[in-house]
Amino acid sequence: MEEEPISELHREKTPSMLFKKRTIPFFAELERYIRTRSAGDQLIFLILGTIVVLTSVIGILKLQASVMVSEPAYGGSLTEGDIGEPRFVNPLLAISDTDHDLTTLTYAGLMGEGPNNTLVPVLAQSYSVSPDGKTYTFILKKNLLFSDGSPLTANDVVFTVQKAENAALKSPQFANWQGVQAVALDSRTVRFTLPAPYAEFLYDTTIGILPATLWKNVTSAAFPFSNLETIPVGEGPFVVTNVTRNSNGTVTRYTLSANPHYALGRPYLDTVNFIFYPDQASLQEAFSSGAIDSAYGIPSKNALTAPYSHVFAVFLNQTTGNMFSKLSTREALSTAVNRDSIVKNLLGGYATPINGPVPSGSGIPDLPLPSTSSNVSDAMALLKQAGWKQNTSNQSWTNAAGETLSITLTTSNVPELQALAEAVQSDWEKIGVHTTLTVDDPGTLSEMVIQPRAYQALLFGMVIDKGDDLYDFWNSKEVTAPGLNITGYSNSAVDALLVKFRTETDPHARMQELMQINQLISADYPAIFIESPDFVYSVPNDLKGVILSQITAPSDRFATVATWYRRTESVWPFLLRERS
Repeated sequence: MEEEPISELHREKTPSMLFKKRTIPFFAELERYIRTRSAGDQLIFLILGTIVVLTSVIGILKLQASVMVSEPAYGGSLTEGDIGEPRFVNPLLAISDTDHDLTTLTYAGLMGEGPNNTLVPVLAQSYSVSPDGKTYTFILKKNLLFSDGSPLTANDVVFTVQKAENAALKSPQFANWQGVQAVALDSRTVRFTLPAPYAEFLYDTTIGILPATLWKNVTSAAFPFSNLETIPVGEGPFVVTNVTRNSNGTVTRYTLSANPHYALGRPYLDTVNFIFYPDQASLQEAFSSGAIDSAYGIPSKNALTAPYSHVFAVFLNQTTGNMFSKLSTREALSTAVNRDSIVKNLLGGYATPINGPVPSGSGIPDLPLPSTSSNVSDAMALLKQAGWKQNTSNQSWTNAAGETLSITLTTSNVPELQALAEAVQSDWEKIGVHTTLTVDDPGTLSEMVIQPRAYQALLFGMVIDKGDDLYDFWNSKEVTAPGLNITGYSNSAVDALLVKFRTETDPHARMQELMQINQLISADYPAIFIESPDFVYSVPNDLKGVILSQITAPSDRFATVATWYRRTESVWPFLLRERS
């Protein structure tokens, strides 16, 4: 039988047909043209072609680089040096700077500290405040977890607050929470009722939250001895994964790993290691040798600085006699102190000279300082104005009652304070005021000198809490121990402003009130305000994202630790990650 012809449309396609070479006419013509050229011409074409290809690739890469952006990448570690041994890694019992450092990294509160001294919600999704300023209602974020994977609810918040205000625990947080009623309205809603309006209450809600299920059966007496003090279960950006001890049982190292359940998103750093040293000299040596990457209180070429909310001053005890009774006398003693010289020569420039009780970095204008070019002559003129007469033979000053102007200046035997006191002593001697310097250890100074107000002039430092609340230091109701008004200062206008400032919520009004408080106290010269130090934090030059605002406690340096990074990657703009 004769085979039927197969049409072209139905002809079976062979592999050679399936993979038939396809050509673009332009390139086919170019190829034929090049083949007809001489070997020299072909070489020229090859070189030119290579240049065109390389130029195109470079251009594309440059275009890509100009369009793509760099963003933080996960990975890397940081090794931090600290002084002392941690004991209470617990938001209710943390005492030392080391305790607070580890607590800040392993626990989180309803609110947290963000850049530029702002407060940002962490565990809280939102909050509201009643019109009378006494009731705060917080709604927690959904699906919050502790570092062991257990759920965090409003009951945990209530448990933490009730434990803080339990006098039997003797928590340093007791004063912040005394009288505050905490109630869980449901699993995600907690309501706080304050005994009186208090504008700084939101700062108190940064306290870390304890897991009630793990702590509820631990008595107040047993709290400090729980294993959870060493290996905490919290909800902070990092989780303790290893604790190293030496042969004596002393903790020498902590290893913390990124917490994937952290409410603001997993930190970029994989780990943060803490190595503990006995003193500043050992810490400095470790940093210099490269054993640690970072440490605070150690200047270096990569050091970051921020205002420290501390105020160092000579507090004049006006209850010890008539020596400081006249304003001109107190002003003279203040004018005589060369603050610029102290900051430059004694403190290496890591401080701001001040002339009022508000620390540097609080956002209000600095008060004018006495002239450094004429401070000695100006101070002596003020003493004459106060009725003192100078003896030409020994340069001492006496008043009409025959009293000699001489001062006993007391301070702590801490080297930095003693050096500062010696500088003040030298400046007062320059104007003819004989000054005797006495030093005591910190414990004796607190119990035997400060509390009973047994001093004439005291060089000491004030630590101002978040929000610049000065009530405890300068209100007339705080003149007796345990109050902190250690000069006996009393000014009804200042008292009224201090009370108003505590309840004022409008930021602009608060700044105006703080300025008035600063000016009024400064004008009364109850103390010789000298300097507000800088917080110094040395970090590796490749550590990015560190934002230091005004520092109250050293642990504040970790306010933005979840966004610190040492690695980056390039991505297209539309692929940028968004943090919680």
